[in-house]
Amino acid sequence: MGRLKMPPGIKVIEEEPEDYDTSCSGKATMGCIINSEVAAVLAVMRRNVRWGGRYMSGDDQLEHSLIQSLKALRKQIFSWQNQWETINPTLYLHPFLDVIRSDETGAPITGVALSSVYKILTLDVIDQNNANVEDAMHAVVDAVNSCRFEVTDPASEEVVLMKILQVLLACMKSKASIMLSNQHVCNIVNTCFRIVHQAGSKGELLQRIARHTMHELVRCIFSHLPDVDNTDRALVNGANKVKKEVTEPDSEYAFGTRQLDNGNSGSEYESQPSSGSFVSNASGVPMAGIMDDSAIGSGKDAFPIDLHLMTEPYGVPCMVEIFHFFCTLLNAFEHMGMGPRSNTIAFDEDVPLFALGLINSAIELGGSSIRSHPRLLSLMQDELFRNLMHFGLSMSPLILSMVCSIVLNLYQNLQTELKLQFEAFFSCVILRLAQSKFGASYQQQEVAMEALVDFCRQRTFMVEMYANLDCDITCSNVFEDLANLLSKSAFPVNCPLSSMHILALDGLIAVIQGMAERVGNGSFSSDRTAVNLDEYMPFWMVKCDNYGDPNQWVSFVRRRKYIKRRLMIGADHFNRDPKKGLEFLQGTHLLPDKLDPQSVACFFRYTAGLDKNLVGDFLGNHDEFCVQVLHEFAGTFDFQDMNLDTALRLFLETFRLPGESQKIQRVLEAFSERYYEQSPQILANKDAALLLSYSLIMLNTDQHNVQVKKKMTEEDFIRNNRHINGGNDLPREFLSELYHSICKNEIRTTPEQGAGFPEMTPSRWIDLMHKSKKSAPYIVSDSKAYLDHDMFAIMAGPTIAAISVVFDHAEHEDIYQTCIDGFLAVAKISACHHLEDVLDDLVVSLCKFTTLLNPSSVEEPVLAFGDDSKARMATVTIFTIANRYGDFIRTGWRNILDCILRLHKLGLLPARVASDAADESEISPADPGHGKPIANSLSATHVPSMGTPRRSSGLMGRFSQLLSLDTEEPRLQPTEQQLAAHQRTLQTIQKCHIDSIFTESKFLQTESLLQLARALIWAAGRPQKGSSSPEDEDTAVFCLELLIAITLNNRDRIILLWQGVYEHIANIVQSTVMPCALVEKAVFGLLRICQRLLPYKENLADELLRSMQLVLKLDARVADAYCEQITQEVSRLVKANAAHIRSQMGWRTITSLLSITARHPEASEAGFDALIFIMSDGAHLLPANYVLCMEASRQFAESRVGQNERSVRSLDLMAGSVDCLARWAREAKEMMAEEDVAKMTQDIGEMWLRLVQGLRKVCLDQREEVRNHALVSLQRCLTGVDDIPLSHGLWLQCFDLVIFTMLDDLLEISQGQSQKDYKNMENTLILAMKLLSKVFLQLLYELSQLTTFCKLWLGVLSRMEKYMKVKVRMKKSEKLQELVPELLKNILTVMKWKGVLMQRSALGGDSLWELTWLHVNNIAPSLQSEVFPDQEQAHLKHVGEKGTSPIEAIAAEVAGTSG
Repeated sequence: MGRLKMPPGIKVIEEEPEDYDTSCSGKATMGCIINSEVAAVLAVMRRNVRWGGRYMSGDDQLEHSLIQSLKALRKQIFSWQNQWETINPTLYLHPFLDVIRSDETGAPITGVALSSVYKILTLDVIDQNNANVEDAMHAVVDAVNSCRFEVTDPASEEVVLMKILQVLLACMKSKASIMLSNQHVCNIVNTCFRIVHQAGSKGELLQRIARHTMHELVRCIFSHLPDVDNTDRALVNGANKVKKEVTEPDSEYAFGTRQLDNGNSGSEYESQPSSGSFVSNASGVPMAGIMDDSAIGSGKDAFPIDLHLMTEPYGVPCMVEIFHFFCTLLNAFEHMGMGPRSNTIAFDEDVPLFALGLINSAIELGGSSIRSHPRLLSLMQDELFRNLMHFGLSMSPLILSMVCSIVLNLYQNLQTELKLQFEAFFSCVILRLAQSKFGASYQQQEVAMEALVDFCRQRTFMVEMYANLDCDITCSNVFEDLANLLSKSAFPVNCPLSSMHILALDGLIAVIQGMAERVGNGSFSSDRTAVNLDEYMPFWMVKCDNYGDPNQWVSFVRRRKYIKRRLMIGADHFNRDPKKGLEFLQGTHLLPDKLDPQSVACFFRYTAGLDKNLVGDFLGNHDEFCVQVLHEFAGTFDFQDMNLDTALRLFLETFRLPGESQKIQRVLEAFSERYYEQSPQILANKDAALLLSYSLIMLNTDQHNVQVKKKMTEEDFIRNNRHINGGNDLPREFLSELYHSICKNEIRTTPEQGAGFPEMTPSRWIDLMHKSKKSAPYIVSDSKAYLDHDMFAIMAGPTIAAISVVFDHAEHEDIYQTCIDGFLAVAKISACHHLEDVLDDLVVSLCKFTTLLNPSSVEEPVLAFGDDSKARMATVTIFTIANRYGDFIRTGWRNILDCILRLHKLGLLPARVASDAADESEISPADPGHGKPIANSLSATHVPSMGTPRRSSGLMGRFSQLLSLDTEEPRLQPTEQQLAAHQRTLQTIQKCHIDSIFTESKFLQTESLLQLARALIWAAGRPQKGSSSPEDEDTAVFCLELLIAITLNNRDRIILLWQGVYEHIANIVQSTVMPCALVEKAVFGLLRICQRLLPYKENLADELLRSMQLVLKLDARVADAYCEQITQEVSRLVKANAAHIRSQMGWRTITSLLSITARHPEASEAGFDALIFIMSDGAHLLPANYVLCMEASRQFAESRVGQNERSVRSLDLMAGSVDCLARWAREAKEMMAEEDVAKMTQDIGEMWLRLVQGLRKVCLDQREEVRNHALVSLQRCLTGVDDIPLSHGLWLQCFDLVIFTMLDDLLEISQGQSQKDYKNMENTLILAMKLLSKVFLQLLYELSQLTTFCKLWLGVLSRMEKYMKVKVRMKKSEKLQELVPELLKNILTVMKWKGVLMQRSALGGDSLWELTWLHVNNIAPSLQSEVFPDQEQAHLKHVGEKGTSPIEAIAAEVAGTSG
């Protein structure tokens, strides 16, 4: 600004080596400039007759001193060319300053002189290094401040005033400004303010320039605050510039000081009729009064000042002065505003707006540095904020807006110092104005709401309000109130959506998004267990060790909030029954088990919401305990340095003064005692305080009770209070002040019961300032989510409701998007803080907007959906939430499924929704994945139906219907709008990624997964016996598909889901009597689950396999319809998982299913195939499934379905299984302990017995080939068991249960009526007889040792006898008649040889011998003589000589015969 710049060429000259003084031309220029300014001033002076003709004879001096000094300056300037820094600036400024001071000069001359000074100041020639620069700067300021001139015309006067402003601003912007003293800076601001005031009666331009200059001055002064030292006398240019030592370092200085009395210096302006003055006092507007009262240095409210401070180079002292001046401007206006006035609203706004603007500038530039300077800070805390509270309730939206801006600035810079002030501002200003019920205009409401939204956009604002105020028992719940205000204000109640609703919504969403952002920054890791108070501790004394350490303050704050909530509940109980209320608080450890006066007093003092009538009655009670409580209660007040009436007001605000005189006396005694203890200044004793308090109460009643007609005068009041101060009178001024205070402002003895938000009265403000000194430190929150869980729990419900209502009423896309952002933020916070109920509420709310749950009233819902952007956005949001935050959805799954089912019914779902993880891996690479256009992946269903065909569905099917061109009705051809709507629908569904909910269900948390499964079962509906509508069945099938999909996707957690899935499938299976798609899906889904999960879940294998028994419970018609496919699935399952089926129960299920198929024409092949897989080579035979497999094989052997070869193959499988038994026996011997071997041997024996029993049954088959093969197989199993340790008892059982029974049954068949069904029985009987002989001979020796051998032997003989006599087709069998004696002879021979059969005693003593021959003789009488001839010994000897034993010979013979 007017600063000289060096021409660019000089730089080049500087670089040349010649010794040339580069500054020479600049300094010469300086001389020329001053010369030209002198010339300009002289020229203007000469135009005036007074200055132009002064050459009169007889005069002592030829020229006026002003002209002389200017001419003298001209002579000197060119002689100073080379040393401008060393020249005292006063020398070349003084002539101009004389002109400015002179009251003889007219306005044009003064104007030119001011311009000259301005030009010199802006050339930057004067800086702090100049000689005597301090005096020069002071001289300039003093001269301009005392500028006087003759007014010739109004325009020239305005020009001079503008130039004064210019020069003063240039002084402050000059480098040398740091040499100005505090007093001079104050004078500059004062002068400018007077011009601002005077400009009110001048032109618009001057007004604006004056105000702009004032703002610039403030910016210039306060911008230095961050650079000054941390002391109240801190200087802008640092301590080293101080010229004078301050003798009293701690001396206080005043905010207002007396004007320095040096003539007309300072801001005193003379107003003379003949000469133009700076300020004309003719103006009658009240601003003159304001100016006179509040000009800096007016002496009002002055404290003792250290004058040294005001004469030192400027720093904080002048800033304090100036700021105090601005506050007093507000004060003056406020007090003036109380009287009658006729000015316009524009003027009402003008002064406060101007003052508030200056204050705002000062705070913006001073910033957080203000907190380093106690004087400035104290102004902010008290005087400024008190004024802000007053002007905050102004009817002017402009003033309110400026007040809110200042408070926001203060929050940004000084929030830690203004805790209770913020509480007061939000409670008494914002919360009152933002609601119409308190009488605020719409404009006021809007400005208050805008301000609140600005605060909400400060990310930590709400957290800090919650931590510092809501969690403090002595403060109101500001966060809660503000959150409720925003929620309610966003609600359009019986009215269209307005900008106010949107504004409130913005604030609400700003708070929510702040929380959502903090979620990502990591949360405080303290566990969120509920706070509990285990023992009594005085709740009003709970303290935190370190308010700066989150590890400490977070738990402290949460504990304090818990106490506050409990106190509120206690207050509620107290209001209903005081005794029960106190008992409740004792139960929660907030009051001690034995009540003490202090704790009850603190409960009354610090708990909001108490019934003040009840508190008053309690405190006024004559009971000794109540009296003690009353005195403790009075002791909680701080009346230090308080007026008596203020103290009394505060005291009586906390309860209702009882009506009885005795109670009143007790209450006032306690008050007086406390007041005298703390503020004894004037009062002689506590009795004086008591009497005066009584007197004030009486005066209050007298003045403010409408029934009292004759009011007490001031004289009456003073007279009534004579001699009460220890026998003396109180000062009249003191009593007079009390009288007027009570008259103007009633003491309310019936305080409001906490309804609404209180007004800020002077007494309350004094109390607030007292409290703020003792208040706990302000907690500053960082960007982590320490308390968001607790805060969100409070505001979540109203927030969701508010956003939902706005979303419902909104009609513009941008508002939709705002709401959607809010919904997503709510979902994110709910999920991260594990607030499942909130997320469910959100889901319920959002589902309503999808329109998918509405009854379909429109003809074409797909197109309607495509045209409704709100519904589409809500749908995408709901599925975004389901995919991102599904872990924390609980009952909300039902609503989400309702939407999915509706989309399914409309045919809008992608085909792969019900696919599962394994299916994804089986899909060929050509199949579309998630990223491909959804239309390509749509088909009717995922699994082709095996039963009833399903109706056409799928998005393309739907679309093709839409596009179909009917020749009879060409109007069905879709319009472009319809096609566009359909395309939008497709894109919306694609964005939803609905299939991910199910394919990604493996990542869901346990509880959420369970709820999803339950929701699917619930949505499917309970299956009904009989017919259900196709639509219901379609829904049930789809839900079942999804249920199976999530079951397969969660194989690692199948135990969680299995019970519910199984019961659902069981319900379907047991309630279905006809084949249908649902039962088909249920059965094959079940088999698929078993097939896929068996390899992974050994501990659940039995459960899975047992579930397959459901298939056995199918209705016969249903079973028959699906038998082949079921068998194929079971076969597949067995082949894939045989190694994983280990339990007998599991194998029983498998073999039962396989056995059933034996008689089913279509299914038997697959069933037998599975059985071969299990049994061939004993591949999968186990002790657990051996018997079951034998039984299944027997079923296949007996089944006539298929050719005889299958039955024969079955018998071979059975016979081949003996090798398995032998192997197990060997392995047991080698690997096991003795007891285990014995147990295993026994088990193997039983298995073998079951095997031969099974074969015995097949031996009775009608088909000859099968029957005979069964006999051969049985013989193999009876004789080829050398490696299997079978006990004698087992063999006896075998003869009884197997061999003898078979022989008897065959005999019965051959002689029975059904001979025509059994062909060629003779051969079968021969084979049976040979089997008997062979087995008996093989076991003869072992059996002969048994005590029951005789019985067994007789059994053999009796069967042989019967077979000898059997008639086949009515005639005896020759073959048998030949075979039986021969076999018997062999047996007898071997028995003789082994010594089993011989005569051991005389006749009658040997039963075996006798009984044998009794039977033998019935068969072949000649055998005895053949086997036991008289030459027996010779015969034996003969055989021995030949070298072959008789046993071997007979064995060979038997073998030949049997062959």
